[in-house]
Amino acid sequence: MKYLVHISRLLVGVLFIISGLIKLNDPLGFSYKLQEYFSSDVLNIPFLEPYALGISIFVVVFEVVLGVFLLIGYKPKFTIWSLLGMIVFFTFLTFYSAYFDKVKDCGCFGDALKLTPWESFTKDIILLFFILILFFGMKHVKPLLDKLPTTILALLSFIFSLWFGYYVLMHLPAKDFRAYKIGDNILENMKIPDDAPKAVQEFTWTFNVNGEEKEFVTNGSYPQVDGEYVGVETKVIKEGYEPPILDFSIESEEGEITEEMLLEEKLIMFVSYNLDTAEKEGLYKIKALSDEAIKKGYTVIGLTSSGTDSQQRIKNEYKLNFEFYVSDEKALKTIVRSNPGVLELNKATVKQKLHWNDFEDLKLQ
Repeated sequence: MKYLVHISRLLVGVLFIISGLIKLNDPLGFSYKLQEYFSSDVLNIPFLEPYALGISIFVVVFEVVLGVFLLIGYKPKFTIWSLLGMIVFFTFLTFYSAYFDKVKDCGCFGDALKLTPWESFTKDIILLFFILILFFGMKHVKPLLDKLPTTILALLSFIFSLWFGYYVLMHLPAKDFRAYKIGDNILENMKIPDDAPKAVQEFTWTFNVNGEEKEFVTNGSYPQVDGEYVGVETKVIKEGYEPPILDFSIESEEGEITEEMLLEEKLIMFVSYNLDTAEKEGLYKIKALSDEAIKKGYTVIGLTSSGTDSQQRIKNEYKLNFEFYVSDEKALKTIVRSNPGVLELNKATVKQKLHWNDFEDLKLQ
């Protein structure tokens, strides 16, 4: 039992630290995932949605420090009880989303590693097994150092986690795992290769044959049945290839202009998923930056999911001399974790990406 506890202690501690740090690197992204869980379509507790960011920071900081506490042996009873409570809660969430097919990606490892709901549930069951070993072998979890250095390490892990979370919120994630990171080509990430695997689907057709409803299964072709068609249900047997970017587009009043805009050699793109909730200090900074970019020959545009009334109000209030175009809110939240944020692109390749706090650091050619 002693050796099982040591192995479990190492595995659980390291995994909680890694998982927590990945989410702490992007607490806004994890808060968007929590909003998805809180929505009326999933857990139906929408009153928690405004508090998603605060809950996100608390959960990921707690996750990191629990992993550290376990490894150094700080307050074993509190740590293991907390780990057990957290994994039971996560296991419930992942089972619920998997069984009812509610959330496609749990966000357990942020954008660094995508897991299907059933993969996430399986991971949590394995973790629960190891945490139960720790629970029943709690007496074998001893501090690695004396009381004072152990307490100092525990405090430092808590301070570091809070500082790191604050830093990435005030700037951008230290490591960008998304398909809009610096160096990525947005158009390339939207393409589906010709030889990409296709989705495999099963079609269950229902026909009324001589007064009795019968089912016929095909891979998509319409069955040759001497009867009256009633309905059809489809089931995905195997997922096909999905490009890294699925839902991004740039829409004008005349229609979609995504490729036209992205192929510009010198493009500055201000992104605000919601102009009504954008940081006012960031909006004030846009004016000087956009004027300088236009003088230096850049094409400057704004992307938002807000309507024309909000667009016109912001343009008038901040005296902006460029046009806003419409894009999907979820895509804009994915592009940059800042409202507003800015990107420089060259023929669809991201050259620079900055939080509104760092607009002054944008280097214009």
